[in-house]
Amino acid sequence: MQVQIELPNNFLNDIEYIKQELTNLKKHFQPKEPNEYLTRLEVSKLLKIDLSSVHNWTKKGLLQSYQIGGRVYYKLKEVESSIVKLNK
Repeated sequence: MQVQIELPNNFLNDIEYIKQELTNLKKHFQPKEPNEYLTRLEVSKLLKIDLSSVHNWTKKGLLQSYQIGGRVYYKLKEVESSIVKLNK
């Protein structure tokens, strides 16, 4: 014996609305990229500058550093965004 369940129209409308919202989310969803961290030496090589320049730029606030334990790191995206376009 099969039992047939009737769903109210509001419930069916809600399901359809949720399907549309999920479709929209899939179109615009961009997964969060993990941060890539660089050491001071890696930053100096990336920017082709001395370690002392990395230190000085950090002290001046041109580069943002992060620390865990005794290690200092820089976020790659922040280092790249520190580079500004020159207007001539």
